[in-house]
Amino acid sequence: MPGLRRPRALAVTTRRGSVLDGALFPADAADTVVIAITGIHGNFYSNPFYVTFGRTLNRAGIDFVYAQTNDAFNEIPGTNAVTGQEEVIGSWNEDFAFTDEDLGAWLDYAEAAGYRRIILAGHSLGANKVIYYLARHHDERVEHFLLLSPANLRHLTNQVTAQERAVVRDYVDRGLGEQRLPFPLMGWVPCRAETARQWLCDNILDNVHVEADADFSQVAAMRHTDAMLIGTYDWFTYGDPAGFLATINDHTADPEANELVLIQGTGHTYQGKDQEVADAIVRLVRAWA
Repeated sequence: MPGLRRPRALAVTTRRGSVLDGALFPADAADTVVIAITGIHGNFYSNPFYVTFGRTLNRAGIDFVYAQTNDAFNEIPGTNAVTGQEEVIGSWNEDFAFTDEDLGAWLDYAEAAGYRRIILAGHSLGANKVIYYLARHHDERVEHFLLLSPANLRHLTNQVTAQERAVVRDYVDRGLGEQRLPFPLMGWVPCRAETARQWLCDNILDNVHVEADADFSQVAAMRHTDAMLIGTYDWFTYGDPAGFLATINDHTADPEANELVLIQGTGHTYQGKDQEVADAIVRLVRAWA
């Protein structure tokens, strides 16, 4: 588009050596960057709204980083920078314990690039990862965070049948945790048994809920102020997206300091309303300045 610089590919290396891909949408002489952590399978192809976000933020003089973690695709082939060996990462073998490393690598990139202001955003499961990271690290490099349609994991895992859960337990009990399951978890995530066990049994990203009396300890532990945004047709919320966000916000350290944004008439990936979401992000970042 006229007046806009071309995005460029990024790659950051985690401490374990896995290389995470991304893209920078650069504005001219920007001192502010919004880093958007992707959700599971939340890549450019399935979530083209990232392009709209990048172009809109650039027009406002703000840099935008599309930041993949392990699960942006089911399988991502690459070379481990520590071992030099070929490896395939993805949602199929994700270990959620690496969430700190993944987000830390993107923040290290932004710090090294010299940004004065860093806004850490996450969409869907990426929002849950942002909560997990900031609950454990009161990272002063992050000015604010932005949760875009956090994932209610109970809604996802409720799709797994009792028979499928029994298969997962059997694989793990027999020491076959690295083997792929004979069915896709939740109907759409082909994965190894150990990854499935984490999803079902002790998911450290299960930190937002519809129920007000559920475990919000990670949300309560964060010290940054934020905004949360969701579409009014979001299916993860059992019909009450506004109540879902309000319940999360009620458990933050300073609910009055946060802003809740509802995007009318769209769902979890903002079909038909991606420009409205992008404009809302620009408004929030400018207000924080």
